[in-house]
Amino acid sequence: MRGERVTDLGKRILAATLALTMVLSTMLLALPVSGTKAAYEYYVTGDQNDVEKHTSPGLLLVGGGTDIEAAMKWMIDKSGGGDFVVIRCAGTDAYDPWIYTDLGGVNSCETIIILSAAACNDPFVIEKIRSAEALFIAGGDQWNYVRLWKGTPVEDAIQEVATRAPVGGTSAGLAILGEFAFSAENGTIYSKKALDNPFDRHLTLVNDFLSLPNMAGKITDSHFVARDRMGRLVAFMARIIQDGWATEAKGIGIDQETAMGVEPNGDVTLFGLSSASAAYFLVSTGPPKVCHSKTPLTFLDISVYRISGTATFNLATWQGNGGTAYTLSAVAGTLTSTQPDGGIY
Repeated sequence: MRGERVTDLGKRILAATLALTMVLSTMLLALPVSGTKAAYEYYVTGDQNDVEKHTSPGLLLVGGGTDIEAAMKWMIDKSGGGDFVVIRCAGTDAYDPWIYTDLGGVNSCETIIILSAAACNDPFVIEKIRSAEALFIAGGDQWNYVRLWKGTPVEDAIQEVATRAPVGGTSAGLAILGEFAFSAENGTIYSKKALDNPFDRHLTLVNDFLSLPNMAGKITDSHFVARDRMGRLVAFMARIIQDGWATEAKGIGIDQETAMGVEPNGDVTLFGLSSASAAYFLVSTGPPKVCHSKTPLTFLDISVYRISGTATFNLATWQGNGGTAYTLSAVAGTLTSTQPDGGIY
């Protein structure tokens, strides 16, 4: 009887130890300056010790909505099983248990919630980003990413990781991955407003943030069909040319619940939760005809290539196979299409 009690006590101690270990594995480290709010929040699930693994670079461009297991596993494979780091400016550590426990194959999953400019110069934060074997920028408000990260060691760390390991972003995280980005400094803008007035105060762009492989000359947009964003992407491209940032503009629109894995040579692998999941690749063929404040946009002959299913595309050559090619024009603020049904998507 005594032996049974000792064994039972041992089991209880072991269970308590395991429970404590699980709690510690998701420990929050918030490091505030005395008398002020925390500059950041840090969470980790898995091994808190850094490991070094062989990695391969690539970009994961995600159109928002429900995350796609196959797309995240693409990043995990490229991470070599190392430390997967998620950065954001609001939200929770919800990615940590999903990536570490449900998907598996990583040493740890860590989330850093950057709450202030002070965190962007914090050695702990910067080292955690730089040592990542995979780096993912969550959704949220891209203006927070631009105003807090631009021109700081966080921006430099993202650039450094992209040279050797996979970097991805969804929704707001996707928005900042192109050479040009819709910053949302004054909030969002809808397609009709953007086409009616491409200089509307809500149409705010930046062109000197991240510079990632295969993303030169490009601007991205997410939730593409669900939120009817073709018109505003066309307006973004017109402004890029009109403002003298480029003589040619390229746009990438990605449906929600759709993702693109981009290899270093530009080859795209499409991931989607349905057969309707698609990505759109737009390129200008000349400058806009009319692009002025408080005047509807006229921007002609924009080449579009849509891929879905097993169709392919290459960002470096801007060529695709198995997709659908058509032309869009904005005439006095109204989009027209050469598709047989006149559809813009």
